Amino acid sequence: MSDKVTRRDFLNGTQIAIGASMVGPWSELLAASGSPFDLSSDYYPPAKTGLRGSHDGAWETMHARVAGRDFKAPRADEKYDLVVVGAGISGLSAAHFYRKEKPDARILVLDNHDDFGGHAKRNEFSINGKTRIGYGGTESIDTPSSYSQVAKDMLVDVGIDTQKFYKLYHQELYASMGLSKGILFDKETYGEQKLVGGYNRIPWQEFAAQTPMSDKARADLIRVWTDERDYLPGLGRDEKIAKLSKMSYYAFLRDLVKVDQQVLEMYRRWGMSFWCVGIDEIPATSVQSYDGGMPGLTHTLPRVGYRGDEPYIFHFPDGNASVARLLVRKLIPDAVPGNTMEDVVTARVDYSRLDRESQGTRIRLNSTVVNVRHTGRNDNVDVTYAHGNEVYTVRAGRCIMACYNSVVPYICPELPTEQKEGLAYNVKVPLVYTKVLVPNWRPFAELGLDFVYYTNDFFKQVELDYPVSIGNYEFGKTPDDPMVLHMCHVQHFPDIKGPEQWRAGRRHLLGTPFSVYEGHVRDQLDQALSGAGFDAERDIHAITVNRWAHGYSYSNDLLWEPEWPDPKQTPWYKARQPHGRITIANSDAGVQATTNSAITQGHRAVMEALQG
Repeated sequence: MSDKVTRRDFLNGTQIAIGASMVGPWSELLAASGSPFDLSSDYYPPAKTGLRGSHDGAWETMHARVAGRDFKAPRADEKYDLVVVGAGISGLSAAHFYRKEKPDARILVLDNHDDFGGHAKRNEFSINGKTRIGYGGTESIDTPSSYSQVAKDMLVDVGIDTQKFYKLYHQELYASMGLSKGILFDKETYGEQKLVGGYNRIPWQEFAAQTPMSDKARADLIRVWTDERDYLPGLGRDEKIAKLSKMSYYAFLRDLVKVDQQVLEMYRRWGMSFWCVGIDEIPATSVQSYDGGMPGLTHTLPRVGYRGDEPYIFHFPDGNASVARLLVRKLIPDAVPGNTMEDVVTARVDYSRLDRESQGTRIRLNSTVVNVRHTGRNDNVDVTYAHGNEVYTVRAGRCIMACYNSVVPYICPELPTEQKEGLAYNVKVPLVYTKVLVPNWRPFAELGLDFVYYTNDFFKQVELDYPVSIGNYEFGKTPDDPMVLHMCHVQHFPDIKGPEQWRAGRRHLLGTPFSVYEGHVRDQLDQALSGAGFDAERDIHAITVNRWAHGYSYSNDLLWEPEWPDPKQTPWYKARQPHGRITIANSDAGVQATTNSAITQGHRAVMEALQG
């Protein structure tokens, strides 16, 4: 891969016609044997730049299926004990759990993407003969103490010792250099565009004085951070929780704290990379632990613990893509060299070994499942999928749907109406993780920044990578070392509320060409860093846009979610019920966008399959 961003990098990301996308990607990937499923020895998706995530070639077939296209199902030509639909962490976990219970089982895992791991996506870059690794999706094992026992045990089973991260993660690196968050205030709201560093590090009076805010807004910002005030005096803790859980954080700041509108605008998009909505849809009770705590609540609703209060350090350089790699190593040892959590980071996966006849478990990529149905006397399940220009069918004793819940009704039309409605309730959240390779991060160091928040721009943030060194992979700890920057985009719709904004966001993402993302990357990095000599034209060496039109799983913690007194009446409970020999996995089934949910739901689906 070239050190400089080339036109070829950009062409990787451009939209292509559906017909072409169902032909082109596979013609270059076949091994010499000519088998439609074999991959060549140099097949290596993590090194691709341009438009990744839900890349072109991965989504068009399913969109055609949803639009009503009928795929004629040929006779089944392969037989497996289990077929798993989806090679994300939930699907790989399900295969792992099933293999533990049935060591001799024949298992096939099908996935529409060109890589395994689902949202746990690995991005690799090369610069000056060195490899830099980034995460294109699921980024961390968040608070492992809160994981289910099943999930904790699985991490150990695949070789992960989370306690090692206390030494692997350089927790004090950025703080020891005096780096902190900066805010780039936008001209439309504040009268001038201005970058102000030292957020939550220097005294608030000093920070506020540097902002382009009005005098009243500055005073309110200082007050909301420094006043030791209870804004709900006379109420007990339970009463406060009941009130604040039904009040948005925006309304809390506006109506109880009574801050100026400029302060509200400063925080409006603060949590977009986490909740993917503005603070006007986030309950005030939910922001206590986000980003170290949001202002105004400290003395109104003091925080009482947070899932063990573990630091946010349980992070491989490629995020949870290493968890997926370790699962694949467990299932197909020949495909992932090595034997430790350290060496998996620098191991080069041999994709040509994922799908071989001699293996008990096979992973078949670039394969979009379009139909799943019981056969005969419901003693088998036929799974039909598209691969390249052809359609194939395999027969399975059991099938686990570890794909997006929202597509299951289209793939399994025989499901009961109530279950289809429950599955459709899950509207996944669109978002973009963009990785930018730069030759050094000296401009950040000179400006005293490790993170820049944009009050109103396309990308919500740019931040330095998590400082983790593991095995033979050494993080670039000095400002003169190469760095993979992280930028996050979620389309904000001020006038659209609830899940409908995510449907609109999905249309926006799929209709946005790579050139638009690239343009915003260049403009926003220049805006923030040019004062320290950064030049986007010179200093950007590669860009990978991880577009997730169906990103985070729906979570039931936002203001519009109704109360569900009976857990068995929730849409997600109805959605994940087994249907004959078909069971449902994926983090969607647990209404949590977490690796814990993905693993736990994969295990539940396996147990139900074995009992059915």
